[in-house]
Amino acid sequence: MSTSKAVVLVSGGLDSTTVLAMAQQQGYECYTLSFDYGQRHLTELAAAERTSKAMGATEHKVVRLDLGTIGGSALTDTSIDVPEEETEGIPVTYVPARNTVFLSIALGWAEVLGAQHIFVGVNAVDYSGYPDCRPAFIQAFEDMANLATRAGVEGNKLSVEAPLIDMTKAEIVQVGTGLGVDYSLTVSCYQADAQGRACGKCDSCRLRRQGFEQAGLPDPTRYAV
Repeated sequence: MSTSKAVVLVSGGLDSTTVLAMAQQQGYECYTLSFDYGQRHLTELAAAERTSKAMGATEHKVVRLDLGTIGGSALTDTSIDVPEEETEGIPVTYVPARNTVFLSIALGWAEVLGAQHIFVGVNAVDYSGYPDCRPAFIQAFEDMANLATRAGVEGNKLSVEAPLIDMTKAEIVQVGTGLGVDYSLTVSCYQADAQGRACGKCDSCRLRRQGFEQAGLPDPTRYAV
Protein backbone atom coordinates (compact mmCIF):
# COMPACT_ATOMS: atom_id res chain seq x y z
CA MET A 1 0.00 0.00 0.00
CA SER A 2 1.13 3.54 -0.76
CA THR A 3 0.56 6.50 1.52
CA SER A 4 1.06 8.98 -1.32
CA LYS A 5 -2.16 8.26 -3.21
CA ALA A 6 -5.60 9.54 -2.27
CA VAL A 7 -9.07 9.16 -3.73
CA VAL A 8 -10.93 12.48 -3.61
CA LEU A 9 -14.69 12.61 -4.06
CA VAL A 10 -15.51 15.61 -6.25
CA SER A 11 -18.89 17.00 -7.25
CA GLY A 12 -17.69 20.11 -9.06
CA GLY A 13 -18.86 22.25 -6.15
CA LEU A 14 -17.12 24.65 -3.80
CA ASP A 15 -16.51 22.24 -0.92
CA SER A 16 -15.13 19.23 -2.79
CA THR A 17 -12.90 21.42 -4.96
CA THR A 18 -11.45 22.97 -1.81
CA VAL A 19 -10.82 19.49 -0.41
CA LEU A 20 -8.97 18.53 -3.59
CA ALA A 21 -6.71 21.55 -3.16
CA MET A 22 -6.11 20.64 0.49
CA ALA A 23 -5.20 17.05 -0.36
CA GLN A 24 -2.78 18.27 -3.01
CA GLN A 25 -1.20 20.69 -0.55
CA GLN A 26 -0.57 17.74 1.78
CA GLY A 27 1.39 16.06 -0.99
CA TYR A 28 -1.06 13.41 -2.12
CA GLU A 29 -1.28 12.12 -5.66
CA CYS A 30 -5.00 12.70 -6.19
CA TYR A 31 -7.43 10.46 -8.04
CA THR A 32 -10.78 12.22 -8.34
CA LEU A 33 -14.11 10.41 -8.38
CA SER A 34 -17.55 11.70 -9.42
CA PHE A 35 -20.93 10.07 -9.82
CA ASP A 36 -23.60 10.25 -12.48
CA TYR A 37 -26.30 9.12 -10.07
CA GLY A 38 -29.48 10.36 -11.73
CA GLN A 39 -29.20 13.90 -10.41
CA ARG A 40 -31.26 16.76 -11.82
CA HIS A 41 -28.47 18.21 -13.94
CA LEU A 42 -25.15 17.06 -15.32
CA THR A 43 -23.46 20.46 -15.21
CA GLU A 44 -21.89 19.47 -11.90
CA LEU A 45 -20.20 16.54 -13.63
CA ALA A 46 -18.78 18.89 -16.24
CA ALA A 47 -17.54 21.13 -13.42
CA ALA A 48 -15.97 18.17 -11.60
CA GLU A 49 -14.07 17.15 -14.72
CA ARG A 50 -13.09 20.76 -15.41
CA THR A 51 -11.75 21.42 -11.92
CA SER A 52 -9.97 18.05 -11.72
CA LYS A 53 -8.20 18.74 -14.99
CA ALA A 54 -7.37 22.35 -14.12
CA MET A 55 -5.93 21.30 -10.76
CA GLY A 56 -3.84 18.47 -12.15
CA ALA A 57 -5.52 15.38 -10.73
CA THR A 58 -3.70 12.21 -11.75
CA GLU A 59 -6.90 10.58 -12.98
CA HIS A 60 -10.58 11.51 -13.00
CA LYS A 61 -13.24 8.81 -13.04
CA VAL A 62 -17.04 9.00 -13.34
CA VAL A 63 -19.08 6.09 -12.00
CA ARG A 64 -22.63 5.72 -13.26
CA LEU A 65 -25.42 4.50 -11.04
CA ASP A 66 -29.06 5.48 -10.78
CA LEU A 67 -30.29 6.51 -7.36
CA GLY A 68 -33.33 7.90 -9.14
CA THR A 69 -34.69 4.37 -9.29
CA ILE A 70 -35.38 4.53 -5.55
CA GLY A 71 -36.30 8.24 -5.57
CA GLY A 72 -37.03 10.01 -2.32
CA SER A 73 -35.09 13.19 -3.08
CA ALA A 74 -35.67 16.43 -4.93
CA LEU A 75 -32.24 15.95 -6.51
CA THR A 76 -33.19 12.68 -8.20
CA ASP A 77 -36.97 13.02 -8.64
CA THR A 78 -38.14 15.94 -10.78
CA SER A 79 -41.66 15.62 -9.36
CA ILE A 80 -40.30 16.93 -6.03
CA ASP A 81 -39.55 20.65 -6.07
CA VAL A 82 -36.21 21.96 -4.82
CA PRO A 83 -37.05 24.26 -1.89
CA GLU A 84 -36.12 27.90 -2.33
CA GLU A 85 -36.63 28.88 1.30
CA GLU A 86 -35.10 27.56 4.50
CA THR A 87 -36.88 24.49 5.84
CA GLU A 88 -36.96 22.68 9.17
CA GLY A 89 -35.47 19.24 9.70
CA ILE A 90 -33.85 17.10 7.03
CA PRO A 91 -34.72 18.72 3.68
CA VAL A 92 -36.08 16.99 0.58
CA THR A 93 -32.71 17.56 -1.12
CA TYR A 94 -31.25 14.81 1.08
CA VAL A 95 -30.49 11.80 -1.16
CA PRO A 96 -31.04 8.55 0.79
CA ALA A 97 -27.77 6.65 1.36
CA ARG A 98 -25.85 8.81 -1.14
CA ASN A 99 -22.68 9.39 0.86
CA THR A 100 -22.66 5.77 2.05
CA VAL A 101 -22.82 4.55 -1.55
CA PHE A 102 -20.28 7.09 -2.81
CA LEU A 103 -17.78 6.35 -0.06
CA SER A 104 -18.18 2.61 -0.61
CA ILE A 105 -17.23 2.92 -4.27
CA ALA A 106 -14.37 5.27 -3.36
CA LEU A 107 -13.22 2.64 -0.89
CA GLY A 108 -13.15 0.01 -3.61
CA TRP A 109 -11.11 2.24 -5.93
CA ALA A 110 -8.74 3.10 -3.10
CA GLU A 111 -8.03 -0.60 -2.60
CA VAL A 112 -7.39 -1.07 -6.31
CA LEU A 113 -5.02 1.92 -6.38
CA GLY A 114 -3.26 1.03 -3.15
CA ALA A 115 -4.40 4.31 -1.60
CA GLN A 116 -4.92 4.56 2.15
CA HIS A 117 -6.76 7.89 2.16
CA ILE A 118 -10.18 8.95 0.93
CA PHE A 119 -11.03 12.65 1.03
CA VAL A 120 -14.63 13.88 1.14
CA GLY A 121 -16.04 17.39 1.43
CA VAL A 122 -18.79 16.83 3.99
CA ASN A 123 -19.48 19.65 6.42
CA ALA A 124 -21.36 19.62 9.74
CA VAL A 125 -21.45 23.39 10.36
CA ASP A 126 -22.89 25.18 7.31
CA TYR A 127 -24.84 22.24 5.96
CA SER A 128 -28.46 21.49 5.21
CA GLY A 129 -29.21 18.93 7.91
CA TYR A 130 -27.96 15.81 6.15
CA PRO A 131 -27.31 12.91 8.57
CA ASP A 132 -24.47 11.58 6.38
CA CYS A 133 -22.44 14.78 6.79
CA ARG A 134 -21.82 14.32 10.52
CA PRO A 135 -18.54 13.35 12.20
CA ALA A 136 -20.16 10.24 13.71
CA PHE A 137 -21.02 8.95 10.24
CA ILE A 138 -17.50 9.54 8.91
CA GLN A 139 -15.96 7.74 11.87
CA ALA A 140 -18.41 4.84 11.58
CA PHE A 141 -17.67 4.47 7.87
CA GLU A 142 -13.92 4.46 8.49
CA ASP A 143 -14.37 1.79 11.16
CA MET A 144 -16.42 -0.29 8.74
CA ALA A 145 -13.90 0.22 5.93
CA ASN A 146 -11.14 -1.29 8.00
CA LEU A 147 -13.29 -4.29 8.88
CA ALA A 148 -14.58 -4.92 5.37
CA THR A 149 -11.47 -4.69 3.20
CA ARG A 150 -8.42 -6.80 2.51
CA ALA A 151 -6.30 -3.72 3.12
CA GLY A 152 -7.75 -3.22 6.58
CA VAL A 153 -7.50 -6.90 7.51
CA GLU A 154 -3.84 -6.97 6.39
CA GLY A 155 -3.01 -3.99 8.59
CA ASN A 156 -2.99 -1.24 5.96
CA LYS A 157 -5.34 1.13 7.75
CA LEU A 158 -7.65 3.15 5.53
CA SER A 159 -8.66 6.61 6.65
CA VAL A 160 -11.54 8.83 5.60
CA GLU A 161 -10.45 12.46 5.67
CA ALA A 162 -13.12 15.15 6.06
CA PRO A 163 -11.07 18.32 6.55
CA LEU A 164 -14.03 20.68 6.16
CA ILE A 165 -16.27 19.01 8.69
CA ASP A 166 -15.91 21.66 11.43
CA MET A 167 -15.42 24.70 9.18
CA THR A 168 -17.87 27.44 8.28
CA LYS A 169 -18.49 28.19 4.62
CA ALA A 170 -16.57 31.46 5.00
CA GLU A 171 -13.57 29.60 6.41
CA ILE A 172 -13.74 27.10 3.53
CA VAL A 173 -13.76 29.93 0.98
CA GLN A 174 -10.81 31.60 2.69
CA VAL A 175 -8.76 28.39 2.80
CA GLY A 176 -9.52 27.57 -0.83
CA THR A 177 -8.71 31.07 -1.99
CA GLY A 178 -5.41 30.87 -0.14
CA LEU A 179 -4.66 27.64 -2.00
CA GLY A 180 -5.43 29.24 -5.34
CA VAL A 181 -8.79 27.57 -6.04
CA ASP A 182 -10.61 29.16 -8.98
CA TYR A 183 -14.19 29.05 -7.72
CA SER A 184 -15.50 30.39 -11.03
CA LEU A 185 -14.96 26.86 -12.37
CA THR A 186 -17.26 25.32 -9.75
CA VAL A 187 -21.02 24.75 -9.68
CA SER A 188 -22.82 24.29 -6.34
CA CYS A 189 -26.46 24.92 -7.26
CA TYR A 190 -29.04 22.14 -6.82
CA GLN A 191 -30.83 23.24 -9.99
CA ALA A 192 -28.24 24.90 -12.21
CA ASP A 193 -29.20 25.42 -15.84
CA ALA A 194 -27.54 23.78 -18.85
CA GLN A 195 -24.91 26.56 -18.93
CA GLY A 196 -24.01 25.92 -15.29
CA ARG A 197 -25.63 29.12 -14.05
CA ALA A 198 -26.91 29.01 -10.47
CA CYS A 199 -30.51 29.71 -9.45
CA GLY A 200 -29.44 31.87 -6.51
CA LYS A 201 -32.40 30.60 -4.44
CA CYS A 202 -31.75 27.06 -3.22
CA ASP A 203 -30.02 26.13 0.06
CA SER A 204 -26.74 25.44 -1.67
CA CYS A 205 -26.74 28.83 -3.41
CA ARG A 206 -27.70 30.61 -0.19
CA LEU A 207 -24.88 29.00 1.82
CA ARG A 208 -22.35 29.60 -0.94
CA ARG A 209 -23.28 33.28 -1.29
CA GLN A 210 -23.15 33.79 2.48
CA GLY A 211 -19.73 32.16 2.55
CA PHE A 212 -18.23 34.65 0.12
CA GLU A 213 -19.97 37.58 1.84
CA GLN A 214 -18.74 36.56 5.30
CA ALA A 215 -15.26 35.89 3.97
CA GLY A 216 -15.20 39.38 2.48
CA LEU A 217 -14.36 38.01 -0.94
CA PRO A 218 -16.00 38.55 -4.34
CA ASP A 219 -18.46 35.84 -5.40
CA PRO A 220 -17.51 34.55 -8.87
CA THR A 221 -20.70 32.49 -9.20
CA ARG A 222 -22.64 32.89 -12.43
CA TYR A 223 -26.32 33.33 -11.66
CA ALA A 224 -29.17 32.77 -14.09
CA VAL A 225 -31.00 35.87 -12.83
